[in-house]
Order: sequence, then structure tokens, then C-alpha cells
Amino acid sequence: MTDQPAADHLLTALTDAGIAATRTDSFGPPTLDVPVEAWVVAHELLRDEVGMTFFDFLSASDELTDGFRVVTHLADFWGGAHVEHVLVRTLVPRANPELPTLSEVYAGANWHERETHEMFGIGFDGHPNLLPLLLPDEFEGHPLRKEFVLASRVAKPWPGAKEPGESDHAPAAKAGAPSRRRTLPPGVPDPETWGPRPPGSPDPDPLAPAQAASTPARPRRAPGDRRARKQTAPAPEAGDSAASGTPSPGPSPGDEPGDRQT
Repeated sequence: MTDQPAADHLLTALTDAGIAATRTDSFGPPTLDVPVEAWVVAHELLRDEVGMTFFDFLSASDELTDGFRVVTHLADFWGGAHVEHVLVRTLVPRANPELPTLSEVYAGANWHERETHEMFGIGFDGHPNLLPLLLPDEFEGHPLRKEFVLASRVAKPWPGAKEPGESDHAPAAKAGAPSRRRTLPPGVPDPETWGPRPPGSPDPDPLAPAQAASTPARPRRAPGDRRARKQTAPAPEAGDSAASGTPSPGPSPGDEPGDRQT
């Protein structure tokens, strides 16, 4: 569980400086959410006032219509085995994902921001060298966005295709055998929602496939909402049949007269 005194100390350091920060309970390090306009100031305070001098990583997650959540992991080494951690997060809008750079606060943020920029399309204002880090120059798109179509799973044989009809490269079904519904590989939306379209046709919603995939097929049960086990009636005891008036079973046809009780 999160160290409560340490989490309160980190949150107080930001709120006392006038930053509208909030804390999220988690089973990992304390997690602080700050507004976009306080992104750099919050990191400066955590570094200079609290002692979070070690920058571990910066990354992001695609939250669909909510935008992109950018997160950093900072640490303070007290010596020995004691290490204090904190996650700092903010949410940028999808229409204009921009954040000021942290490269002047933590030098290690330079490469992490370059990777996040090319993978998610998030801009970092003031970055000295916001150039592609991992992808080739001719690559188009941002592969960690949820609307990014994994087209290679359509152009190449899908390793997950095991049944007839699941892939164009799979063996054909026998004549007269019932056909199976075509299964798309994970990460590939319906062909009607992506790819070249006739001129004048409306553009599909790029987030529709990702939103459909993020919706569970059936709602999850709450922890206390367990399925009730079927109750079985207890078996009647030997003397209950006579008391209730239910006739007891007679002797079996193969019983000998001497075996019957009088």
C-alpha cells in the first residue's frame, strides 16, 4: 500500500505552493495529479524542496476521448535500502496534446520526451531536439495511439489463425462444412472503418474501434457481488420417513425371508 505520511508530505509540498494537486490512492508509489500549467513548477518543487533528484522515466497512456495522460517517476535515495518514490501525472487534450519540456529540470527527460513525442504525437514546448528517436524518418503515424491500425496483421499471415476461415492464409474448409465467422486479428478494426475510401464519403470516427475494444463484453461483478452457490436440501434421516407418513421402501425381490426384519 502507499505510505500515507510520505504521500501527504508530497501533496502538502505542492498545495502549499499554490498548485492544485490531488493524490490518487494506489498499491504502488504515491501518485500526484497536477494541472498542465503547473507541470514544470511541480517537478521543480519536488526536486528542490522535497529532494526527488532522481528522474526514472517519462511516458504516456492513451485515454481515448479524455486525452493523453503523461506520467513521470521520480525517486529520492536516502541511503541504504530506503527509497522514496512518486508518480506525477497530468492530462493533455487529444485535440492539442502539448506540454512544456522537463529537459531543463531533469536532463534525463530529453530522450524520454522524444520517444513519447513519436509514439503518441505529444509535443513538448521548449525541447532542444525533438526529433525521432526510434522510428525511421519515413514512418507515418504514432504507433502507441489506440486508433493506430496494425495493418501488418492484415498484410501478413496472422499466427493466431488456427481455424478454417480465420485467415486468407489458413487451409480452406471442406466442401459442405459449416462456415465460421471471419475473425479479425487483435488491433485490426473492421475494413469499413479504415483504409482508402471513395471520394466524398464521410470520414469514419478513428476512435470508434478502440472504444469498442475497450468496452468489456459483459460487466464485471463487484468484489462483494459473488454468485450465490446453489443450496441443496439435506437428506432425510432414517426415522423421518415414518414420522412424516411416507412409506418406507419394501424389500427387494432378491431378499430372502430370513433377511427381513420383523
